[in-house]
Amino acid sequence: MTHQAPVLDGSHKLLTAGYLDSLALVERLHRLLLDVIKDEFERLAILEINSVQALLLFNIGENEVTAGELKSRGYYQGSNVSYNLKKLVDLGYMHHQRSELDRRSVRVRLTEKGRRVRLVLNDLFARHAEVLMKKAVIDAAGMEEVNHSLKRLERFWTDQIRYIY
Repeated sequence: MTHQAPVLDGSHKLLTAGYLDSLALVERLHRLLLDVIKDEFERLAILEINSVQALLLFNIGENEVTAGELKSRGYYQGSNVSYNLKKLVDLGYMHHQRSELDRRSVRVRLTEKGRRVRLVLNDLFARHAEVLMKKAVIDAAGMEEVNHSLKRLERFWTDQIRYIY
């Protein structure tokens, strides 16, 4: 079966260009977020974990989850989740416990040390929101619109994985 490139009219070309810009922007924003976290941790002399691990702690929050649930709930998108979980357990940021029902499954939750890291990120993000508001970078309605569009894109990509159009 051969696929032919679609014939692009003006609006389709504009949408394609915008879509490619959005893809690059999402990727850059994620890398920048990790750099922002890294800078904050360096400023606070929190050096034993990296920004990916810190964001994982933030996203888990008060939940108790398995490694599989981390990905399914959208808390972690990296390929090396087992490495990061083991490192966080070894450093005392997370507790882990084998499931009573399925001995292969391990449940993890934050320790007090992990909750302190989560608070550092919570404070950082709260300060960012305050500055965004004060400098009129974006207001609540604008943020809601961005989030709505990103969620629609997320649903579209999820559908692409589940059912090929």
